[in-house]
Amino acid sequence: MPAPVGLFITLTLFSTMLALGLSLQPEALRGWLGRPGLPLRLLLGSCVLVPLAGLLLLQTPLSLAIDRDGRTAIALMALCPSAPLAMRKARKVGGDYQLAALVQVGAALLAILTVPALGWLFRQRFGVLGWDAYPLDVALQVGKAQVLPLLLGLLLRRWQPSLADRLQGPLSTLANGLLLLLISLVLIKTAPQLWAFLPSNGLALVMMALLVGASFLIGQLLAGPGSDQGLTASLVTAMRNPGLALMFANRHGQGLPELKPALLIYVLITVLLSLPLVARRKRLVG
Repeated sequence: MPAPVGLFITLTLFSTMLALGLSLQPEALRGWLGRPGLPLRLLLGSCVLVPLAGLLLLQTPLSLAIDRDGRTAIALMALCPSAPLAMRKARKVGGDYQLAALVQVGAALLAILTVPALGWLFRQRFGVLGWDAYPLDVALQVGKAQVLPLLLGLLLRRWQPSLADRLQGPLSTLANGLLLLLISLVLIKTAPQLWAFLPSNGLALVMMALLVGASFLIGQLLAGPGSDQGLTASLVTAMRNPGLALMFANRHGQGLPELKPALLIYVLITVLLSLPLVARRKRLVG
């Protein structure tokens, strides 16, 4: 990845997470810490149950017809929890973004242990060599992209609330603009690869959709029937960390030319399948 591109991505994610950190309310976070049942269940779902669901799905006879690029993309996205933008998505659709923030930070920290451990399980099951995931690599990626800017925003909100109020609006505008520009550039740059991947990988798309659907269902079940937190639970459980997956793809994906497009396709499928949940939420609150 060229240095300017990497710097732009880092700046975009850092500003987005900092803006979200400024919007957090310490009292609301303490409220969830006082009743940790749901956050702990969602951590279990995001960090353990979704990866295991991906592993089971990749053991089915149907998955044997998928090429190595598609199978690896599914495995990597299943393994990598705590999407940097899950909290932003929860806030945008009227979910509980305080809960989403707590789960996101917890999942980022827990991923330092679960990604290497479950990655070892995946490698043993598939006989894959050279795909080692080291705790330090995971810690550095999630730390600089998610935990550090989020905590900086939260601390600024805690100790300088008036300054946080003044910064939140302009910083959110800047972050939204950078994010929109980044998404546009990524889609333009990868469009030929994405279009080349789609026609010949229909079965991989089906498998991705099945795992995304199962992930949404896991979140909903963990929230409990009739819970007001169902949408937030589904989003933070199903949305994965493409940055972490791309880090592994950059390091280990030589010889897999369609791996990175497959990871982006998984993200797009997650967004598309979330639309009915968002629409249902809007109907209920409207």
